[in-house]
Amino acid sequence: MEEVLRVIEKRRSCKRYKADQTVSKELIEKIVHAGTLAASGKGLQSPIIVAVTNREVRDRLSELNASVLGSKADPFYGAPQVLVVLADKTIGTRVYDGSLVMGNMMLAAEALGVSSCWIHRAKEVFETPEGKEILKSAGVEGEFEGIGNLVIGYDDNGKKPCAARKDNYVYWIE
Repeated sequence: MEEVLRVIEKRRSCKRYKADQTVSKELIEKIVHAGTLAASGKGLQSPIIVAVTNREVRDRLSELNASVLGSKADPFYGAPQVLVVLADKTIGTRVYDGSLVMGNMMLAAEALGVSSCWIHRAKEVFETPEGKEILKSAGVEGEFEGIGNLVIGYDDNGKKPCAARKDNYVYWIE
């Protein structure tokens, strides 16, 4: 239990990655496996994960994400790889289910020495014709909503310590 708490306390979003150092397929498989173990409403397992290790596709996803943001900068902070979480649009708990997948993968990455950051706008990106085409090229069929992009790689900036928690975070009814 102490190890789990240590990983939770240590994990921070990384916003600057080593461009020349990618995460091995073996580690990515462990990270996505942790995602597949996330709880889901009624056990329906509505999310799917698309592991993007192809640099051209990663760059195109970054460009699409930046266009939603109205920016030219790389919203993936230079991370070399991205794990996209989507969920079946017909499942009412899809956003919650996908969020749990993202959380599991962030914690697994941290435990394995891999830095990560949740990048939003997956919903908007995968509603575009080009986003849908990228999914189709990966063999994804059906109607899915983008939940999040988990960019992964190795920190090139050093992690900041955990910020102090606010005083009114927890309320008790005893």
